[in-house]
Amino acid sequence: MTLTELKYIVAVARQKHFGHAAEACFVAQPTLSVAIKKLEDELGVTIFERGGTEVSTTPLGAQIVAQAERVLEQTAAIKEIAKQNKDPLAGPFRLGVIYTVGPYLLPSLVKNMIERVPQMPLVLQENFTVKLLELLRQGELDAAIMALPLPDHGMMIQALYDEPFVVAMPKDHAWAEREEISAAELKTETMLLLGNGHCFRDQVLEVCPEMARFSTTGDGIARTFEGSSLETIRHMVASGVGLTVLPAASVADLRSKDGMLRYVPFSAPEPERRIVIAWRKSFTRQAAIEAIRQTVLACTLPGVTMLSEDASVQ
Repeated sequence: MTLTELKYIVAVARQKHFGHAAEACFVAQPTLSVAIKKLEDELGVTIFERGGTEVSTTPLGAQIVAQAERVLEQTAAIKEIAKQNKDPLAGPFRLGVIYTVGPYLLPSLVKNMIERVPQMPLVLQENFTVKLLELLRQGELDAAIMALPLPDHGMMIQALYDEPFVVAMPKDHAWAEREEISAAELKTETMLLLGNGHCFRDQVLEVCPEMARFSTTGDGIARTFEGSSLETIRHMVASGVGLTVLPAASVADLRSKDGMLRYVPFSAPEPERRIVIAWRKSFTRQAAIEAIRQTVLACTLPGVTMLSEDASVQ
């Protein structure tokens, strides 16, 4: 049994296709297939069910693949330990960020990281929370910046900042000059939301549960539009389709009178979300995590409250 063979079975389990797995491992498909068959013969078990357009993992194979992932992760940890002896911040850092944070945090974060830690370039990926957690578990990412609450994850977590929500509306809306708006008032409005999969959508629905139901009877929100990004929704609001709720960091100037939109804060208690950085418990580059955390805290984001090291993640 070799680490290369373990790498191959993990690749096939993830890709569910021998050809795609071979491409991911930069080898010819026959080379990969022969190595996996050799491992199955050595162990006396069938790891994959062949046949059809998609390869599936047998129940016993799934356990073997899971153990192989742990072995490969620990092997990578050994390399990282050796690397830290030279420079704990040397080498690329693979960072994931959720879609509703990335566009507003990353420009400042990347610029500051280049100035502070030029020897540790960031390899960035935007995605949904569930996908980022999956990539973390698989060792495809070193850390991810996400919003609480998180599904069952088993990760280490450190709080970064708290971000309030604001209401966005067309400039000629009756509420445009208001100082604040209560969450309960939104149930009388047509609201625009992100589509399923975005954690920010779920957080907004917690603020105004009436948005979760669709009604044409007039006893609540008449209709909702679901967009793929906050910027798409922002343009829809500017066109007069309805209102939306945005994270404060996405609003450069809350009191700006320019453009087609107006932004109004919520009345107390102001709804907000907590942004955190998460990483595997076995990840050894703690100095790198701290460098990113400190760089985030040094970023200037409108409306957010940066948190100290001992801040709760709850």
